Amino acid sequence: MKLNLLKYTAFCVAALALASCNDFLDKVPDTRVELNSPEQLRLLMVNAYPSSNYSLVCEFSTDNYIDNNNSPDENGMRYNLSSYNRIDDELFAWEDAKASSGNDTPSDIWESYYHSIACANAVLEKIPEFEANTELKGRDMLPAIKGEALLVRAFSHFILANLFCEAYRGPELSKNILGIPYITEPETIVHVVPERGNLADVYDMIEKDLLEGISLINDGLYEVPKYHFNKAAANAFAARFYLFKRDYKKVLAYCDAAFGGPDVDPTPYMSDIWNQVSNFYYISDFGRYQTNITQQRNFMLIATYSTWLRHISGSKRYGCNREAKRATIQGPGPTWSQYQWRNSKGETFAMHPCFNGACGTNGKSEYGLYFAGTAAELFEYTDKLAGIGFAHQVRAEFTGEETLITRAEAKAYLGDIEGAIADLKIWDQAHRNSPNVTPGEDHFDELTYAQIVKFYQTKDPGFGIVKTLNIDEICPSTEYAVNDNIEPLLQCVLHYRRIELIHTGMRWFDLKRYGIEISHAIGKEPRIETLTKLDPRRALQIPNEVIAAGIEPNNRSNVALSSGAEYSKITPEPKAELISK
Repeated sequence: MKLNLLKYTAFCVAALALASCNDFLDKVPDTRVELNSPEQLRLLMVNAYPSSNYSLVCEFSTDNYIDNNNSPDENGMRYNLSSYNRIDDELFAWEDAKASSGNDTPSDIWESYYHSIACANAVLEKIPEFEANTELKGRDMLPAIKGEALLVRAFSHFILANLFCEAYRGPELSKNILGIPYITEPETIVHVVPERGNLADVYDMIEKDLLEGISLINDGLYEVPKYHFNKAAANAFAARFYLFKRDYKKVLAYCDAAFGGPDVDPTPYMSDIWNQVSNFYYISDFGRYQTNITQQRNFMLIATYSTWLRHISGSKRYGCNREAKRATIQGPGPTWSQYQWRNSKGETFAMHPCFNGACGTNGKSEYGLYFAGTAAELFEYTDKLAGIGFAHQVRAEFTGEETLITRAEAKAYLGDIEGAIADLKIWDQAHRNSPNVTPGEDHFDELTYAQIVKFYQTKDPGFGIVKTLNIDEICPSTEYAVNDNIEPLLQCVLHYRRIELIHTGMRWFDLKRYGIEISHAIGKEPRIETLTKLDPRRALQIPNEVIAAGIEPNNRSNVALSSGAEYSKITPEPKAELISK
């Protein structure tokens, strides 16, 4: 009896084990959502946009920032200031960024943008199946969903290529430049190491996705179009892509399309923030106003997880200070150099009136001035009592101002000098609408070709505003070249872009595509690092974990630094006193 009972018990245990095994095998082995309808595809695309912000990794690599430890105080003493995070030190020195894999790092960017690509590929894989089902509800949405997915895939690869590859050098020379993996299908096999290929092929695939996607976009698909690739944003992206390719006729066409046509006045697409300065109490109010969905200037916004503002305000070591601020937000320009100001320290300088009262400092002004008009943190509390949560920043990825200046650059290369100046005038006039300008009086110089030549060529304004342009060597063209007639105009374009896009990281891309050489003075000694026009450090190193997985790394130099971290309060910069006009 006991033996029979043991046999029976063993049989029951085995049966239960088999039943449990069958139940387990009947379940989906992961947590992915099974896409069963066009509506689900549409909803997936809502969350398919990159959640990482590339501002920090780009901006600290540019000439928009200096090391304040290299800057003597009023007594000639050097500072011993801390950076917010060690990765700031690595990025500023153009080293491999290994110190962190959190927000605003190369690892975070790589993961986020390839996640967007994976979402887009999951959608694109399902669309043919849904198109074949004539009974399926919502089939009319499929073309627009496909267009959005193609544009997200193209845009994500475009940003990755311009961060982790050297500058695009045209269809032939780019064949010798290491690319990035261009992923066009969902990954279903574990540990397949994709090939990086070459940059020429990557650009060809981006262009293919871009052109197919842009033809399918339908703004009626979206509840909030400015958080998606709407028609204006898609055309602005195409204009930026062809700007990097030096196909200026297409740049012009897509810029015109972004504004609604070549005869449409772009003035309404310029920000009106400059006549709102007196309405803002906190510095962060500027950024929130600039990235609001109600602003016509914003073609597309991207919500990111980012502590970028804390790196600006929490580090006294690196800042937009001295020659960097004089070349951007607190310096001279072709139409406003006669505005001479005196700050609270008694220093005199030229500055556009629109920036007066629109800047802030963290601690003393010598620790690094910054302009907060494009950066504002939105904090999402997960536990208000504990004071913890997620830091967000909304990126105005495509704007009317950038598109307008892009069009001016294209017109310059196409020989339309008057047209280029007309576009730059629109930007220039929009910034004059400031409470700091006396109503009814015009104290600005007129932006003319002669005035541009005078400022950017005849009289070097200093501060590194004018730099040697090496674009003809970086990306040779048989059709377009920098010459004496258009170089002052291009210097103006790059100066305006630098001011307009500060804190967004876009200056890094301009330095790459033009081969502009810059130097960073690092530390109290200091150590001088110079980024030459074809320096391999212009390509960020791919993340360590990606290299460990077997993907080929970039060949570049690396020097390690160390630092602590510190955070300080943001305070408004006092308004300067106007001493002459």
